[in-house]
Amino acid sequence: MTDSQKVDDYIERHLKWSAELEQLRRVFQQTELTEEVKWGAPTYTLNGKLVAGMAAFKNHYAIWFHQGVFLTDTHNKLVNAQEGVTKALRQWRFEKDDPIEAKIIADYLQEAIENCLAGKELKPQPKKKLVIPPQLATVLKEDKDLNKAFNALTPGKQREYADHITQAKRDATKASRLEKICPMILEGKGLHDKYKNC
Repeated sequence: MTDSQKVDDYIERHLKWSAELEQLRRVFQQTELTEEVKWGAPTYTLNGKLVAGMAAFKNHYAIWFHQGVFLTDTHNKLVNAQEGVTKALRQWRFEKDDPIEAKIIADYLQEAIENCLAGKELKPQPKKKLVIPPQLATVLKEDKDLNKAFNALTPGKQREYADHITQAKRDATKASRLEKICPMILEGKGLHDKYKNC
């Protein structure tokens, strides 16, 4: 299935907003952006860089701008979808009966394209350094298989385990948590993996 067919399918699956998504798509298609599907939704890129996309939700549909923090937003259309969490992404939300102002959308898209070409990008901040709590460090030093399995985990999973032990107040809780996580580490699982496909 081509990306174009995937976008057709996405629009068809969101019946409540299908006419509006089709209108937005026509505006996107008038730009130099490449239509793709990422994270299951229509996404528009330039030279492999994410620029914008659109998505349907229960009570609204939206355009998102991957580096929207750099847009001038002269019409005050953009919001930060997760204040305090989202750094660069900005969203333009539409609710039932909101007009789709193709000219203004095209202007925002053109500015986003120009920003992309100019290399404007808010890069993710480096994660905090991994600090392994003494209890976990001792167990890893004593058990070579566990140490090997721990080092094979992604930095994020390693941090989850380290934080899980560190956040316990009592030594008994730390010991209990350590006992619980060792088999998970040996299986190559992350602390929160069981919730990821819910």
